[in-house]
Formats: sequence, structure tokens, C-alpha cells
Amino acid sequence: MISRPSQNWSRFSDFVRTPSLVRSITALLTAAFVLLLVANVTTFVMIQRTAAVNDTIEHAQRMRREARTILIAMLDAETAQRGFLLTGRDDFLAPFEAARGELRPAVAFLDEGAALDPSLAEPVQRIHRIADLKLREMENTLTLARAGRIGQSIQSVRSGEGKRYMDELRVAIADFDSLKSSRIAERTGASERSAFLTVVMNAITGLLVLVLALLSAWMVRRYVAEIQRARMEVDRVNAGLEDTVRDRTGALTRANEEIQRFAYIVSHDLRAPLVNVMGYTSELEQAGRVVDAAIREAETKREVPADVLTAVREDMPEAIGFIRASTEKMDRLINAILKLSREGRRNLLPETLDMTAMAQNIADSVHHQTEASGAAIVVEPLPSIESDRLSMEQILGNLVDNAVKYLDVGRTGEIVVSGEDVPGGWVVYRVADNGRGIAPRDHERIFELFRRSGRQDRTGEGLGLAFVRNSVRRIGGTIDVESELGKGSTFLLKFPKRLIVSEPGGVL
Repeated sequence: MISRPSQNWSRFSDFVRTPSLVRSITALLTAAFVLLLVANVTTFVMIQRTAAVNDTIEHAQRMRREARTILIAMLDAETAQRGFLLTGRDDFLAPFEAARGELRPAVAFLDEGAALDPSLAEPVQRIHRIADLKLREMENTLTLARAGRIGQSIQSVRSGEGKRYMDELRVAIADFDSLKSSRIAERTGASERSAFLTVVMNAITGLLVLVLALLSAWMVRRYVAEIQRARMEVDRVNAGLEDTVRDRTGALTRANEEIQRFAYIVSHDLRAPLVNVMGYTSELEQAGRVVDAAIREAETKREVPADVLTAVREDMPEAIGFIRASTEKMDRLINAILKLSREGRRNLLPETLDMTAMAQNIADSVHHQTEASGAAIVVEPLPSIESDRLSMEQILGNLVDNAVKYLDVGRTGEIVVSGEDVPGGWVVYRVADNGRGIAPRDHERIFELFRRSGRQDRTGEGLGLAFVRNSVRRIGGTIDVESELGKGSTFLLKFPKRLIVSEPGGVL
């Protein structure tokens, strides 16, 4: 007996060796997943780098403020010193002590910054040294004044030593401020470039996701068309040739299984990177706000280039909006494809249906829409049928919803649901409206996946009628349309009076 791992490996090898549409799609999705993963990792690294640069910018701004605090505190202390020397009043020393208290944390912060960045050690030591000399000079004069040697104290002030220290301190702090300003400008530019590259990377990722979604939709549409042609071929085969019918049925079964495998691939391999793109897009928005805040602060100090402002405040939000719209559209497409796949796997449960009551319930569910537009839905007595309830509700519901959606605003809308029994054990239902109508060239196109006709001024992805035709055929029926542009449409549904299920989910 072959072990289960060997069986799985054999199936996988057969899948890889056998040329098929699913294999092509699998290879495409695998490559796209790898590319999206690389793009997401790159985006994450860029966001982290931008955050780190913004932290250094904030630290540099604080060092500039603390340097200015040292200068202001020294000026306040010098003012208090001179007031005391002139008046001899001790209350003038209170500002001196307050200024000296402000100096300690400011100098300590500069020392911490110099410890983190050795290139700042020399300018910080310079400020530190001059501030200590100036403070020592002021304290000496105050000591002389308190000892009654006021003349000697004033003579020390007149010597110009204190003024020289203040001038040197101003120059040192101005040099330090200029150094930090240049570094802030460099890091702001680096942050802006990193943010721009992040936007570009996410835009490329969004485009890749959109292209992949469109390509997948095109492949599904092509494959569904192939299945439709195969079913038409089966219909043309003589009913007595059971072997031929069995062969065609087997081919359709394999095709449906391949579609289900494709839907599985889409739901797992495509949705995972899509969620990552959405998450990193949110992080990018947050990073953009941080960059914008840094630029706003920089604007108060100097003029920021207009192209930088445009990139951060216009180009970045526009690119993020495009990415978000693209991912949301792809998510809707994936959900629609999964809906078709789930319906194909559901088991049919025949039961006798009161179609008049069902149609009336559907009409009542859209009453608020018809009432708002002044339209009316007329449900005539309908023949009963033995079929799958959920399928019939979805078919009639989609057709009535479409009729309401595409009513002509230029005239009072009227929708009529009617039906009758026909010879041969069949029943026919009609959903007629006096809405926009459908051009003759679009009578077949409207049933194709992701295809729509007329003006595209209503929401939708082009899946409703494709879903209806798939459901009608699955319960053994047919659907046709009679329509003239500008006059309205009539959809004709033909079903067997009694649905016979040969096996779970199938129709005899």
C-alpha cells in the first residue's frame, strides 16, 4: 500500500507535469505573491527607517532649544547680577538662582546628546566651558559685593571679561545651532526621499494587485466561456448516446473542479498579500502625517521647497487613495468569484414551491426603492414548481433587482412577473420591465462574467446575470432575453416542472 505522503507527492507531481490553466494561474499567483511579499517587507523597512529619522530630527530640535535655553538663562542671570550690584537688594538675586537652575538640565541634555553623537562633543564642550566661565565670573562679582567690596566688584564688571564670555557664548551657540540646522535639513530630506520611495513602492504594489485581479478575472471569464461552449456541445449530442453524454459530463465535472481549485487559490494566496497591502497602506498614512508634522515645524524656521510640500501633501495622499481603491476593488472581485464557487458546490434540495408567494415577497423587499421612484411591481398568478428554493429565490431576486436598478427615470416604471405551464413538463416565467432596455449586440454579453452593457452609472461588478445564468443551468433550465433599447426588457426563464437530482449537487 502506498503511504499517504507518497500519494500526495504523486498528485502534486501530476499537477506540475500536466499543462492546464490552473497550473498557469498557480505559477502566476506564486510569482505575484513573492513580489508582493518583497514589496511589503521593503515598505516596512522604509517606514521603520523614516520613523527613526523623524526621532533624530525631534532630538536635534530639542538640542537646539536647550542651547537657546542656556543663552537666555545666562542673559537673565547677567541682568540679575547687574541689578544686585546697582541696588544691593537681595531680591534681585532670585532671578539669578532661577536662571542657574535652568542651566543645569539644559547643559545635561546637551551632554547626553554629545555622548550619543561624538561629532557633537567639541561644540558642546565649547558651550559648556564658556558657560562655566561666565557663571564663575558672575558668582565672583556677587561674592565681592556681599563682602562689602562693591568697588572691586564693579571694577571686575567694567573690565569686560563678562562681556567677552557672553560674546563667545553667543557665537558658540550660534555655531551649534547652525550645525544642528544643517543636519536637520539633511535628515528631513532623507525622510522625505524615504517617504516618496515608500509611496512609489506601494503604488507599484497596488498596480500589481490590480493587474493580477484583472488577469485572473479574464482567465476566469475565458474558462467560463469554455465551459459554456462545452455545455452547448453536450446539448447538441443525441440523447440516446449515453456514452458520449457521460464523457462530456465527466469533462464538465473536471472543469468545475478546476474552477473550484482556482477559487481556493484566489481566496488564500491572493487575499493574504491584499491584507498586507491594506495594513501597510495605513502605516504609510501614519508615516505621512509624521513627515508632514516635521515639515510644518521646519516651515517655521526656514522655507521648505514647494516640490517637497506637493509630494508630501498632495502626491502621497493621492497615491495612497489609488492603492486603497484598487485593493477594495480587488476584494470585491474575489468575493464575487468565491460566491460563484460556493454556489456550484452547494447541494440542491428539490421541494414544491409557491412561486406566486415567493415573487410577491421579493417585490415587497424592494418596495422602498420602487415607492421612492414611483414605480410598481405587478405579480401575476404563477404556476408552482418542484425545484431548489434557494436557487429560485436568487434567480428571481437578481432579475427583479436589476429591473428596479435600470428603470428609465423619464417614465413611470412598471415591472411585471408572469408565467405559465407549457407542454412537455416545463414551466416558463417572465420578468418584464419598461426600463432602459438592452442593445441587440449586448443580449449575450450581459450574461458573461464581468461584462456590463449601456451606461455605467450604476454600481456593480458585472456578476449578477452571470450568476443567474449559472444558477438557471444548474437546476436544468434556460434563460433568454428579449429587449429593445429605450423600451424595456423581458427575461424568459424555462425550467423542468420537476427537478430530479441524480447525486448530491447534480441534476439528472
